[in-house]
Amino acid sequence: MNLGRKVAVYLRRMKPHLPALLCACVLLLTACGGGKGEAAQQGTAPQDSVPATTLVDLSAQQLPLMLQLPAGLPAPSILWKDQIGKLEVRAGDHFSLQLYEAPPSLDRLKADLDRDLLRKNTVVEEAPGLLIYRSQFPDDSTLVFHHFSRTVAVGDRTFQVEDLDADTPYSLEEIRRMAAAVQAKQAL
Repeated sequence: MNLGRKVAVYLRRMKPHLPALLCACVLLLTACGGGKGEAAQQGTAPQDSVPATTLVDLSAQQLPLMLQLPAGLPAPSILWKDQIGKLEVRAGDHFSLQLYEAPPSLDRLKADLDRDLLRKNTVVEEAPGLLIYRSQFPDDSTLVFHHFSRTVAVGDRTFQVEDLDADTPYSLEEIRRMAAAVQAKQAL
């Protein structure tokens, strides 16, 4: 009984302040949006935005090319191999390619693929300046490797872009991403 009486006294004292307290709560929740709007925006922001790609300017290596790495890849390691005159670019386990200056050689590459006695090579995609092919060992159908060779012309210079032979086979999608990653600098 004593507790009930204390509550009644407390409510009588608070009665004059109750409208101001309710107004303050309403204003606070309205200003903050109840937290629901901001939480909803934070939850959908990554889905609505397009993943950013990383652009790497290769002019520091005296190449008038840009490398556009797909989103989600780590920062690339770029290594110039003076002995063979090739630039190697690696970004993670599923992105590695090499670039070098040379005349177009897709016809020679197709002839080499036809003469290969060790592997069965099949052209998957062929476009002007691009060849994507699959190499498979006849005695082991589980060992399938996809490769590409692409020619990029910039002014009077011609560059060849190829995947690096790796122990890990690349999927066809990874090969297509690598093939599309190198562009002439003025094209971007």
